[in-house]
Amino acid sequence: MIQQADIPDIKHITDCEAETLCTRIRAGLIDSVSKTGGHLASNLGAVEITVALHRVFDFTRDRLVFDVGHQCYTHKVLTGRADEMANLRMFGGLAGFPKPAESICDAFIAGHASNSVSVATGMARGRTILGENYYVIALIGDGALTGGLAYEGLSDAGNSGERMLVILNDNGMSITKNVGGIAEHLARQRLKPQYLRFKKGYRKITSTLPGGKTLYRITHRIKKAVKETLLPCSFFEDMGFTYLGPVDGHDVKRLTSLLRYAKDIEGPVLLHIRTVKGNGYAPAEQNPDRFHGVGRFCVQTGEPLSAGSPNFSSAFGEALCELAEDDRRICAITAAMRDGTGLGEFSKRFPTRYFDVGIAEGHATAMSAGMAKQGLVPVFAVYSTFLQRSYDMLIHDVAIQGLHVVFAVDRAGLVGEDGETHHGVFDTAFLDTVPGMTVLCPASFAELRTMLAYAIKEVCGPVALRYPRGGEGTYTADAGTAPAVLLQKGNDITLVGYGVMINEVLRCAKLLEQRGISAEVIKLNIITPIDIQIIQRSVSKTGRLLVAEDVMDANCVGRRVAAELALTGIPAPKMALCNLGRAFVSHGSVAELRKLCGLDGESLCQKALEVCTHV
Repeated sequence: MIQQADIPDIKHITDCEAETLCTRIRAGLIDSVSKTGGHLASNLGAVEITVALHRVFDFTRDRLVFDVGHQCYTHKVLTGRADEMANLRMFGGLAGFPKPAESICDAFIAGHASNSVSVATGMARGRTILGENYYVIALIGDGALTGGLAYEGLSDAGNSGERMLVILNDNGMSITKNVGGIAEHLARQRLKPQYLRFKKGYRKITSTLPGGKTLYRITHRIKKAVKETLLPCSFFEDMGFTYLGPVDGHDVKRLTSLLRYAKDIEGPVLLHIRTVKGNGYAPAEQNPDRFHGVGRFCVQTGEPLSAGSPNFSSAFGEALCELAEDDRRICAITAAMRDGTGLGEFSKRFPTRYFDVGIAEGHATAMSAGMAKQGLVPVFAVYSTFLQRSYDMLIHDVAIQGLHVVFAVDRAGLVGEDGETHHGVFDTAFLDTVPGMTVLCPASFAELRTMLAYAIKEVCGPVALRYPRGGEGTYTADAGTAPAVLLQKGNDITLVGYGVMINEVLRCAKLLEQRGISAEVIKLNIITPIDIQIIQRSVSKTGRLLVAEDVMDANCVGRRVAAELALTGIPAPKMALCNLGRAFVSHGSVAELRKLCGLDGESLCQKALEVCTHV
């Protein structure tokens, strides 16, 4: 693992020393992530460009905006955090994404895709309006270019005239295919230092000579016509960018030279680099998808240190395949998360009914609406945190027409080490605002299978099935699809939970029993709409209520239950609404975060005791 004392003064190292530094950082990242888990392949692909950027720019002043941010580990190492990499993504340790609260060198938080160019354009305009002097850079991967927001940003940035640099890290998708050896030769020629110096000098001279501007315009048009025929740059240049590239993204010497040249260009510049995801570590190069987000592994073999256990995502994928065997209308949609959402087997067994639309959740939802309108049964598997990007389409394209689209909302609730940008803690609130929406919450694998079949075969209109990251708890039963079920009778307090949080609620009930308090436990299977009757009957008997859920406080289930009870005339019970409050929750294991937020069984027991003893 690389130590902070091993990091040289990067502004004054030679090209040879820079290459050595890249090798050491790459080895350090492999060693570090093998112990902590994290995003490896993307970080190994971005080592050289990050080192080159730090050689040319000063990120205590200049602004570097990452897209998604899962390629920021080298940046963290170079900005005084090398010694803290041992605690990466751990509770109280370094975040796995850029975090301005962590360092002045982290310009902007980044956990979702396609927004970097828009953010960087805003920063550049802020600099200009305030008359300040610093440079703004956006580092965006080709995967993020599948998101429409990226093109909105590029279109505006190219026309802005602002001094800024967009670096396109192309590690897989061909934007425009090069045409043969001539194109490759011309690309190499236009990136040579002597050509760049000539181009700059030629522009300066022709701007001062009589008739020089006319001469420049004529030669520029001829050059542009040749480039549009042979080079993949016209798309960006038509937007207003000065295009540089494509260039080897693992050549730190050449990258440094190009960045110094780009820094002197007035107006927006786009540097197109080509990299290899997982570069320098054979297992990651051979299987970049598996090493995108990885747990602890053996460095020598690349194999995980612990065998993967069954989880809700895999249970969902298996159940969907079974249903699709009997119903050819069922289709699966993902937004660049095939394996993460458990759709790997579906994609192999039903390739004509599987659609990966890239990082384009809004498009996926609108496309699903179109499929449903024509008689298909689309199932869009999406992480809760990314479903947020589809809210307008949920309402406009799906709900207004009451279309039957099934949303498999993965990673619902606290997700752990990826932190505040990835916790699925808002979906219960915004899905409840969508007219006609049904939201089901399985607490076990068996319930997931039952509820998925119910969502596909019996529910009309939009329906969401929300489930967490990881596996089931001690509750493994199947309570069916009734809106709510009574799991345990009691007389002193009513405990309400849903999803896997029911495990903590049952733990709370057991601890209360040891203290002589009889708790009645109600499990909600459907949280939108809420069937309040069973809760009414229970609260009328106990006079006390505790609702536990790992979501934000605003429009949480507990608040809706309390409002329904008040509206139906039930005397206000003594109650506790246990949730995440109104602040963002940082990273750490799910168990640590539940304890931090008072949502583990022991903390819920203490809160219930307060309710029971309150006069």
